[in-house]
Formats: sequence, structure tokens, C-alpha cells
Amino acid sequence: MPGTLAYFITWSTYGAHLHGDDRGSVDRSGSHGPGRPLIVANPGRERFELTELRHEVVSLDEKRRAVVEKTIRAHVEYRRWSLLALHIRRQHLHMVARAPETPEKVMGECKAWCTRRLREAGLAGPTQKIWARHGSTRYLFNEDSLRRAIRYVQDEQGEPLDG
Repeated sequence: MPGTLAYFITWSTYGAHLHGDDRGSVDRSGSHGPGRPLIVANPGRERFELTELRHEVVSLDEKRRAVVEKTIRAHVEYRRWSLLALHIRRQHLHMVARAPETPEKVMGECKAWCTRRLREAGLAGPTQKIWARHGSTRYLFNEDSLRRAIRYVQDEQGEPLDG
């Protein structure tokens, strides 16, 4: 999109952020999304969604986080994109990147390559879903929003993770 400086991209692991949990969420109906209200907490919906999971919630331990980080950095370099910030948590990750493609394409390619590498490393099953269906893709149009996104990713993710 013309005038875009970078993208702030976030996605979760499979089952980690269900509709109805107290953080709020968006859905595919079109009634929730950027600039629209989130789905409010609904413990009943969250319990239902938990029963619909095909397998356990995916968590990224130290080994998985290392594979994901290495893969994203390598893919960004290969595609000649710019990775401005990256932080991988147990059940989600944030990245700030520059690319001529859409943020959805950046996210999709990174998720696909991370899945491939996790399977090759024996850290995910051959049919196991690792990631949530989509994620959050925000366009950053000015230096202030870019600085805030980078600061959030680098400095505001809580205590460092161990194991």
C-alpha cells in the first residue's frame, strides 16, 4: 500500500487465543476487525471452541522458538525484506517488517516455512496444526507508529522466557 513504511504482524499458535476469551478477538463474519469492536469475553463460547480443537494447544518451547526465529530471519533475508523487530513468545509472536508484498503474504510465507522447519526438526507432527488461522496485520504509515511498534515488540513483551 502506498505510503506504508512497514508492517506490524502478530500471530498465535494453534488453540492459544480462542474466541470468547477475556482478551477479546475478531472473527471472519466481518462484524469484527480493524476499527470495529472485538468479540467480548464469553466463557461459554471459549469452552465450546476448546472442545472443537483437533489436538492440544501448541506452545513454543525453547527449541521451537529457536527454530522459528532462525527460519523467519533466513526467509526474510532470502526474500530481501527487512526485519526490524522480532519477538517470539510461548503462544504468539510479533514482528515488524518491510516488504513490497502485503503483510498477509509475509505472514503466510513465514508461517509456512516455520511449519516446514519445525516438522523437519521433529518438533511438530506431520499433520499437526501449529498456527492459528490468521493473525493481525497492521500497516505502519509514519515514523511514530513504526517506532512504537518496534518498541512494543522489543521492550514490552514481559520477562524473558526460559525453557
